[in-house]
Amino acid sequence: MILPIFLMFSFLLSSSSCNALDFCVADLKTPQGLAGYSCKKLELVTVDDFIFSGLHAGNTSNLIKAAVTPAFTAQFPGVNGLGISIARLDLAVGGVVPMHTHPDSSEIIIVIQGIIDAGFVSSANKVYFKTLKTGDIMVFPQGLLHFQINAGTTPALAYVSFSSPSPGVQILDFALFGNDLPSNIIEETTFLDDAQVKKLKGVLGGT
Repeated sequence: MILPIFLMFSFLLSSSSCNALDFCVADLKTPQGLAGYSCKKLELVTVDDFIFSGLHAGNTSNLIKAAVTPAFTAQFPGVNGLGISIARLDLAVGGVVPMHTHPDSSEIIIVIQGIIDAGFVSSANKVYFKTLKTGDIMVFPQGLLHFQINAGTTPALAYVSFSSPSPGVQILDFALFGNDLPSNIIEETTFLDDAQVKKLKGVLGGT
């Protein structure tokens, strides 16, 4: 009889401690740790910490013809600790967001304009792929490789939400070819020949 009462009391204590703070606006002057940023002093918090007005069209004049405009903790301190964030995705004609992962977040995309091919690869290497049209929504589970491609003849626009205020990102192409990883290691692990590896390193800024 004592044990169930103790467990219930412990649960109530833990629940109340989780709700001790209404929010934890990020103090961007402090270092970011694994748990996020430290909380800004309550007397310094204003309504502007909970508003973000920067989801404007991004510059797609780049190699991938795409732009991601984030509203993560670093840009939007009010989402710190809330388990949510959002970004705008602009894809010019021919634009692509290459295979990438978000190690700390699942993702949902909603297409606002245009046609987008999107998909992800499960840990069993099964591909889940669909052509999305205006109003369509797709979810990408946390940590899995996924991509988006403008499949239409006009620019595409989408909004992307995340289950983390700082979802993190690793783009596969840049992880392989955009750094100083020796070419022979890449060739052995990807089965690409030397000419292909050097070409991709040249395109993506690797050495």
